[in-house]
Amino acid sequence: MNSKNCFLPFLSSIDGIPLPEKFTFPFYYEPHPLALIAAQELQNHLEKQKDFKHNFGIENSEDKNALGKMFGVLVVRKSDGELGYLSAFSGKLADSNHWPGFVPPVFDILEKDGFYKTEEQEVNELNRELEDALKNPTLLGKREKVKEVEHQASQEIAATKNYNSENKKLRKQRRLEAKTQLSEEEINSLNKDLDKQSSQEHFFLKDLTKRWKNEIESAKSELAVEENKIVALKLKRGKRSAELQKKIFRAYSFLNYNGETKSLLDIFAFLDPLFPPSGSGECAAPKLLHFAYKNKLEPIALAEFWWGKTPSSEIRQHKNYYPACKSKCEPILGHMLKGLEVEVNPLLSNPSYGKEIDIVFEDEYLLVVNKPNEFLSVPGIHLTDSVQTRMLEKYPDATGPMIVHRLDMSTSGLILLAKTKEVHKTLQSLFIKRSMRKTYVALLDGIIDGDEGIIDLPLRLDIDDRPRQMVCYEHGKTSRTKWKVLERKNGKTKVHFFPITGRTHQLRVHAAHKDGLNTPILGDDLYGKKSDRLYLHAEQLEFLHPITQERIAIELPAKF
Repeated sequence: MNSKNCFLPFLSSIDGIPLPEKFTFPFYYEPHPLALIAAQELQNHLEKQKDFKHNFGIENSEDKNALGKMFGVLVVRKSDGELGYLSAFSGKLADSNHWPGFVPPVFDILEKDGFYKTEEQEVNELNRELEDALKNPTLLGKREKVKEVEHQASQEIAATKNYNSENKKLRKQRRLEAKTQLSEEEINSLNKDLDKQSSQEHFFLKDLTKRWKNEIESAKSELAVEENKIVALKLKRGKRSAELQKKIFRAYSFLNYNGETKSLLDIFAFLDPLFPPSGSGECAAPKLLHFAYKNKLEPIALAEFWWGKTPSSEIRQHKNYYPACKSKCEPILGHMLKGLEVEVNPLLSNPSYGKEIDIVFEDEYLLVVNKPNEFLSVPGIHLTDSVQTRMLEKYPDATGPMIVHRLDMSTSGLILLAKTKEVHKTLQSLFIKRSMRKTYVALLDGIIDGDEGIIDLPLRLDIDDRPRQMVCYEHGKTSRTKWKVLERKNGKTKVHFFPITGRTHQLRVHAAHKDGLNTPILGDDLYGKKSDRLYLHAEQLEFLHPITQERIAIELPAKF
């Protein structure tokens, strides 16, 4: 596709808006003003366009056939200095990869004359052959014969064993009676006859078992001839499918700023076995950057947003901006951004620098501290400064890990610590037994219906986009939260959360998910919109002191 058809000049005035000093860090960002304007223009186009029909579910969010989608914009500069932007959608749109005004895919798997369509037919033909082979009357008949022979063998052998068992009882009875009724010579003669009878029955059962074993093996051998045909077809199909998949991985070849090219096979070479996640290379960001590099357009700023109905599992809000996904895009963009000056990953900076941890309660056994927002509870992969490390420095004689439970980095409030390993173990058991009462206060970014209730949603890690959590009724773990409205004011709702379970991001997901309160916590950069902070605070802790057995209740009101 010609770059002229995809390069879109700004319709709105961009006079006076300075360019960013560096390109957007795609995994954690606030959209640049130019990217916001480009995104707004694309959204206006989506609302008015007549090129395609796709049920986004905007008018009817209850429509089960509706499907929202990620879109992206890339602000670019031509060699003559003209600014404009490119647009892209993730995956397919209305069963096509090509629509006016959108960049094409890096590799078009739907191209009619492309190798994929041709070779897909070959794989499909093998699938049809396999389906026919599995329905073959000869195969089905021989499978049935094996079952029938096994059934007959089982019944006849069982009946013979039962017959032998009954005869054994009779022989035992006759021997007992002989002791009082027969002479010694007669007893010896009788025992010889009974032993002979027992031996004959034993060998008869042995021969019967052997005969049926041979018959079963013969039937299975005949079946194996047909089953081997199935195995051969499956191996052939598997090999052909794997070859096609590798060919596709090679066809997805991405440029970077330096003009270097890498295929999905090269990019995901660290995986063993090599199998890039499904949909790799189909997200908006790689499409946009590849097209820009290919057409000598300089990338300036990037933004991606969700358009349409909220999915049932992930948390995606209509028109909200989201970072690039981790499992698919992080390796690809790691290659594509080489040579381009990119903003520093803000997650690598220490947001806790200069912040102090206030002690709210302390005795000789434990303490409760106030964790500031944007402060780790325990050391992370890149950052070590945390409540745990600071408290271990402050209390060098403490034994055990001290910290009993965690709060998300962005959440402020009360954290309980133990000064000894024994106290730590006892306090942790209170959390496990759910005997620790916790209360959080949150400010939701909107007005919610209802005044109180219980949210019950199964949560699991979104392995394609860590550390996000998602709702999953198949593999998720139970997560339950009581909630109660405290105040509604200025378009926001203040609530109390009383978590019954303690899953990662539980309160954030329960607030934002459509089957929860459907209103994210203000400042939630993962499930809502970024603000000056995450407005979530652990306000109260109530527990039984492990040594004194007194009821301890500590409250620290939020400063918002």
